Amino acid sequence: MAVIALVFLAAVGVQVVYLSLLLIAFFKNRQSAAGVPQPVSIIVCAHDEEENLRELVPLLLAQDHPEFEVIVVEDRCNDGTFDYLRETSQQHNHLRLVRVQHKPDHISGKKYALTLGIKAAKYEHLLFTDADCRPASNQWARVITSSYQPATEMVLGFSPYQKTSGWLNAFIRFEALLTAIQYLGFAWLGNPYMGVGRNLSYKKSKFLSGKGFISHQHVTGGDDDLFVNQYAKKSNTVAVASADSLVFSKSASGWKQFLHQKRRHLAAGKYYRLGDKVLLGLFMLSWLASCFMLVPALFSTLMYYVAGVILLRILILMLLFKALARKTGVHFEMWEVPVLDFIFAFYYLVTGLRALVAKQLRWKN
Repeated sequence: MAVIALVFLAAVGVQVVYLSLLLIAFFKNRQSAAGVPQPVSIIVCAHDEEENLRELVPLLLAQDHPEFEVIVVEDRCNDGTFDYLRETSQQHNHLRLVRVQHKPDHISGKKYALTLGIKAAKYEHLLFTDADCRPASNQWARVITSSYQPATEMVLGFSPYQKTSGWLNAFIRFEALLTAIQYLGFAWLGNPYMGVGRNLSYKKSKFLSGKGFISHQHVTGGDDDLFVNQYAKKSNTVAVASADSLVFSKSASGWKQFLHQKRRHLAAGKYYRLGDKVLLGLFMLSWLASCFMLVPALFSTLMYYVAGVILLRILILMLLFKALARKTGVHFEMWEVPVLDFIFAFYYLVTGLRALVAKQLRWKN
């Protein structure tokens, strides 16, 4: 029992160090003074998203920004998306329609649609979101594009999920907040490793000079996190987390849809840079190890030390959720954090293993 307890303490020790570094990043980070908002092309890809676009497009057109355009890429839709976009684009000069009618076999549907949208963009600065997302305010495009400094080529935004009732929504929001804490925190520590396409900006020249998604065009996911992982570094990347910079997204309505989305994301993770895979892998392995050894460790002669480090880890995790809420105004029920934290490790084990052996996943069609 004592050996198990010592291994448990070592595993949780890794967690404490990891989370403490992230907490330091959150407390040390100060939002830099806003610069000049850059002319921007806002790009959205849509497949059978007429209902969502009827809500999103007016919010994008209402952005308080001196110079912007909205490009919606209609990707082989079977609903009324094309007719809606054609009619609306005739009424608003800021809105442009790009249509995909056929897709090459060698590239995933979304990456091909994004590539066409990027090539059609008339501005150097690009800003991306999804059809089921909603900007938190009409300042979103201004805040994100004002974050560009002379050396900046990429801006990572934050996209939480809208709060609804039920444990599925609570778990989805918990997972998204935990992911954001990690990629924002490590970006502020100088190691940006991923971003989310629901709220992401980068320069068109960066995309074209790197030949777009060519290095991972066969992978269904990764149009956001793999692209960031390939090109982001301390000198050219800024992470932004403030109330006006947020984009809220609708959460999955069922476990099947959610697990499909997460398997696609986790499957892309195996293409990350080696250092990032080691960093994230060590964290998750230590988390899994501590969960599986929790019960025998609590019944060992070191039970008081075990209980102490468990409480310390939970406290730091809660402080991280509080720190994110202080920056963004996105709050989470603190009493749910320890419960979902424990469940998350087992979810990650099952979903991660399935992602490693899964066949090619698809983007809607």
